[in-house]
Amino acid sequence: MEKKKLLTKIFIAFTVVVIIAGSYVVNKAFTSNTKFEQDEVFVYVPTNSDYEAVKKILAPYVDNQQKIDWVAAKRGYSTNVKAGKFLLKKGMSSFSIVRTLRLPVPVKLAFNNQERIKDLYKRIASQVEPSEEQLKAVFENEKFLADHGLTKETVLTFFIPNTYEFYWDVTAEELAEKFSKEFHRFWNDSRLEKAKALNLTPAQVYILASIVHKETAKADERPRVAGVYLNRLNQNMPLQADPTVIYAQKLVQNDWSLVIKRVVNADTRVVSPYNTYRVTGLPPGPIFMPDVSALDAVLNAEKHNYMYFCASVQKFGYHEFATTYDEHLVIAKKYADWVSKQGYKR
Repeated sequence: MEKKKLLTKIFIAFTVVVIIAGSYVVNKAFTSNTKFEQDEVFVYVPTNSDYEAVKKILAPYVDNQQKIDWVAAKRGYSTNVKAGKFLLKKGMSSFSIVRTLRLPVPVKLAFNNQERIKDLYKRIASQVEPSEEQLKAVFENEKFLADHGLTKETVLTFFIPNTYEFYWDVTAEELAEKFSKEFHRFWNDSRLEKAKALNLTPAQVYILASIVHKETAKADERPRVAGVYLNRLNQNMPLQADPTVIYAQKLVQNDWSLVIKRVVNADTRVVSPYNTYRVTGLPPGPIFMPDVSALDAVLNAEKHNYMYFCASVQKFGYHEFATTYDEHLVIAKKYADWVSKQGYKR
């Protein structure tokens, strides 16, 4: 009987210890340990961070850091920190937080509509870890430019606007490798043959597409506009593209917030290799990052005899086209009269 009582006491004591230990573990690892009000937040752990750095990053979001420390030590995280972008959800336990810090979230890196290469660097750097300076160092070093047949003026033509998937801690070199694959995927044999038939390089197609894109927002009109510019190039006529004048004015004045809604004669006198009223042929680089529809509009330009076009006053957003200068003058006067009635000066 005494032995049975002793065993019962031992069992009860053991059970109590197990319950206490279990409660301790549950409290440490499996109870809510967040203090943010949003449903979810992202945290970013830079490359080469140690656990002390991670603690500072987590500080605004966790309620009890000691619980995190306990789980991190048990799970081996405190000596094996992983860089990246991580998703924390409201009400997460310490165990879930530490587990999440081993599961980086992919980043959907998207870019388009960039006016300058430095704008693109800024856009990319806002979405992944490499800085603008690191991106410039990779994409504008002499070897990279030479290997890809680029110049500092044409480097923007290397980038095909799209949405790409990376991890946040991707390196600038890894970005370059991925973008290179996308460049060669886009410039397949079919597109290269079309560019060659136009007597244009891929960079020149991109430059012309940047003008076409800026000239008309109507994708269905871009092949016709591209045809006009190609006709002018083939006859060695100045492109006289207003978007290049606007770009040239921004460049010369170093004012990229400058807004010019209507180009006037004084604007066309700006001295710049980007001013296609003064310089025959294409400018030395793109004035914008064209979308794929503009690139394909150049490659599949409409074949016609139009040499001129002017904004339409009947079909807003579109243009009227002319084969002769006299025809163009009639259309241009119609537009000028309309503008005058609106009271536009600039």
